Amino acid sequence: MGVHQQQAAGWKVSHGGYCTRDQRRTRFTSPRFARRESPLIGDAGNVEYPYAVTVGADGARVVFLRSAELWLLDVASGTERRVAEGPVSSYAADRDARTAVILRDGEMFRADLIEGTVAAVPTAGPAHDARPDPQGLRIGYVTDLTGAASLHVTGPEGDRLLAGEPGNAWREHGGTIAWGVPGPASAEFGRDRGWWWSPDGTQILAVRSARAASLHLLDLDFGWVDVHWDRETYPYLAQVRWSGGGPLITVLRRTQQHGLILSIDPRTGETQVHAELADARWVEPIPGTPRHLPDGRVLVGGELAHDGFDARCLFADGSLLTPPGLYVRRVAGTLPHDGGAAGAPDLIVEGSLGDPAVREVFRVRTSLGSGGPEVSRVAVLGGADRVTVGGDVLVVGAQVWRGEQRVATLRTPGPHLPYRPDPALERVTDRRLPAAVLYPAGFVAGTRLPVLVTLGEGPGHQQVVADRAAWQERRRWADSGFAVVSIDSRGTPGVAPSFEKAVHRRLAEVILADQADGLHALHGKHPDLDLSRVSVRGHGLGGWLAAMAVLRRPEVFHRAVAREPVTDWADVPVPVAERYLGDRADSAELWAQHALRGGSPDVLLVGADLPGFRSVPDAGFDEERAFLLDH
Repeated sequence: MGVHQQQAAGWKVSHGGYCTRDQRRTRFTSPRFARRESPLIGDAGNVEYPYAVTVGADGARVVFLRSAELWLLDVASGTERRVAEGPVSSYAADRDARTAVILRDGEMFRADLIEGTVAAVPTAGPAHDARPDPQGLRIGYVTDLTGAASLHVTGPEGDRLLAGEPGNAWREHGGTIAWGVPGPASAEFGRDRGWWWSPDGTQILAVRSARAASLHLLDLDFGWVDVHWDRETYPYLAQVRWSGGGPLITVLRRTQQHGLILSIDPRTGETQVHAELADARWVEPIPGTPRHLPDGRVLVGGELAHDGFDARCLFADGSLLTPPGLYVRRVAGTLPHDGGAAGAPDLIVEGSLGDPAVREVFRVRTSLGSGGPEVSRVAVLGGADRVTVGGDVLVVGAQVWRGEQRVATLRTPGPHLPYRPDPALERVTDRRLPAAVLYPAGFVAGTRLPVLVTLGEGPGHQQVVADRAAWQERRRWADSGFAVVSIDSRGTPGVAPSFEKAVHRRLAEVILADQADGLHALHGKHPDLDLSRVSVRGHGLGGWLAAMAVLRRPEVFHRAVAREPVTDWADVPVPVAERYLGDRADSAELWAQHALRGGSPDVLLVGADLPGFRSVPDAGFDEERAFLLDH
C-alpha cells in the first residue's frame, strides 16, 4: 500500500542493520520487561482471565472484566476491588475511568468507580453499545439493534431520542434505517462501533445505515451536520477515530485498491485529505490508525514498497517512524517519553520483528533525531494478551506497568493448558514459509507417521505462532496418531505485505502450491513424515481450502475434513470475497474456479451439504480421526 506523503520514507540496509537513506542508524534497545514464562488464555472457555481492560487517561485506575464481573485496580495502591457482580455483558468507562456504564442483557447501570456504587438507569428499550461521555455526565446508547436502531442520550435532561427513524422508513429499498450500528461490512475492516463521543462531550459522530453508510455530526441540542465525502466512489467506511483534534476517518473504494484518510471539521462536516492509500492488490489499514499526535501530526499506517523494501509501517505527516524490519500489527496508544517533551510521546505498537511467529510490544519514538528512528522492545505477547494504554500506565496481558516499574499484576488463575506442546518451528522453501511440525508425546524417531496438515480458518489467519495456547487442539490431534503440520503460506499476515497479498486473484493456486512445496521441504528435515498418508483439515475458508486441496492436488493430499466449509464465494462477505477475487461481475470465471464442485469420496464435509461429497452434520473428533486414518 503506498502512502501519498512518504517522500522521507526511503530506507536501505547496510552492514546487517537498518539505516535511513542518509545513513542514519536505526536504534534498537534491549527488552525492558521480562518475558513471561507461562502464557495465559483469555477466551470464553476461561473467563477468569482479565479481559476488556480500560486504563483511565490519568493513569490512576484500571477497569476490567473477570468472570463476567466488573473489577477495578487502584494503580497507586495496587489493590483490586469488585465493582459489580455478574453477569456483565459489556461495559464502557469515561475518559478518566471515574464512571462506567454496565449492560446486563439489555439493562443499563451506572457505576461510580470512585465511590463503588451501582445504580440502574431507565432506558427506552433494551440497551446496546452504551457509553458515557468523556466527562461521565451523560450516557449514549442504541436500542432495537436488529431493526430500525435508534440512538438515545440520557442525562440530567432525561432520556432523549437523538437520532432514529423507526418503522419501515426506507420503503423504496424494502428495508429499515439504523442509527449508531456499525453496518454490515464494517467488521471486515475491524470497525465494531457505529457512534463516537466528541472529546468535550458536546457532539456525537454517528453512522446512518441504509442502502449505504453515511456519517453525521449530532449536537446534543438536536442540531446536526452531514459529513461530506464522495460516498459513491468511496463506499466503505473502514476506520473512525475521535480522540483529540477533529474526527479522522479512512474510506475505501469498493475495489479496496485506493483509500483516503480524511479529517472532519466538526462544525461543518467538511473533510480534508491527509493521505492517500493505494495498492494494486488491496489496501490493508493498520488498526489503531489514523490518530492525531499531540503535536498536531496525523499518524497513518501504510506500506513501504519501493527501493527494495517490503514493510508495513507507520508514518507521521510524511516521516517514516518505524524500520522496515518491524511488521506493525496494531497501534495501542501513546506513553510519555522519559525526559521528552509532552508533545512527542512514544507510540505503543504491537508487531513482529524478524520472526512472524512472535508477537511483541514495542515503544516507537514519534520525534526523529539525528540518530534515526528509535524502537525499544517492551514485552512478548501470548496469544490472548492485549495491550492497553492510559496516561503513563501500560497494561500488557495481566501485568500493569508505570514507566519501567511493574506496579501490579491483575489477579488471574494459573494457566489452564491441558497440554504443553513443543512444535518444531521452521522456515522452508525459497519463500521462507513459516512452518511447524508437532509430534505425538513420547514420539520415537524412526517411526513413520501419517501427516495431518491443519489449515485453521484459512487465508488471513496465522497458524505458526510461538504460543502454547494456540497448539492445544493440535496437540490432541498429534497424540491421536498424527504428525501435525502447519504451514503459513502466502496470503498469511505477519511476514511482509507482498507475502500477504500474493494471493490476489489466484488464491487457491498460490496457497495450495505453497502447502505442497512446504510439505515436501519439511520432509527433508523431518523424514518421519509419511507423505503417502497426508490428510488435511480446516474450518470455514480453511475448510473450503481443505476440500480444494484434495480435489486439485490429490497426488499430495489424500483425505480432507472440511468443517462448515465455504462452498460458494457468494456466501462470503462481499469485502472479503472481492479483496481476493475481484468484482464478481468482472471475474465470473475466477469466482467459478474457486467454488467447490465435483464430489470426492475422500472429502468429509461437516456442517454442510453438497451433492457428491460425504456429509456428516455433527461429526465428532473420533469420527473425523477414523475417517482421516482410514486410508
